[in-house]
Amino acid sequence: MRENTLGSLIWLRLMRFTNQSNQMSNVFLKRFDLTTAQFDVLMQIRIYQPLTQMELAERVTITQGGISRMLARLEKEGYITRKLDWKTKTISLTNKAEKMLEKVTPEQVAFQSSFFDDVLTEEEQQTLYKLMTKVHKHSQKKELPPV
Repeated sequence: MRENTLGSLIWLRLMRFTNQSNQMSNVFLKRFDLTTAQFDVLMQIRIYQPLTQMELAERVTITQGGISRMLARLEKEGYITRKLDWKTKTISLTNKAEKMLEKVTPEQVAFQSSFFDDVLTEEEQQTLYKLMTKVHKHSQKKELPPV
């Protein structure tokens, strides 16, 4: 018999929502020839550029090998440049990427917001945001249990 705690049920619900949202975003972003992961990487570069590959990998949920392949593709597509500054290689967006993101970002934000706007009141959204922020901040300080 399975004994689920309320916490484990919340976690499972969050995981299912995240997976479904990402799958739908991948379909939505296909019209721009992007995946959700590529969009996230481009947005992180946009916010923090110039940054190193290591700094970028810490900000996204992609392995070091995966990020290398993705950056190679984004560079080939003309969305990023990699520049060697002495011993450090930094990543920046190209004008092509900036223009593409100016178009894509509002549409992606509206699509993602609709998951909440369509079903939750403004007050419910504020409550959910506060609760998720509280849980997220706690998770950043949480230590793994001993083995």
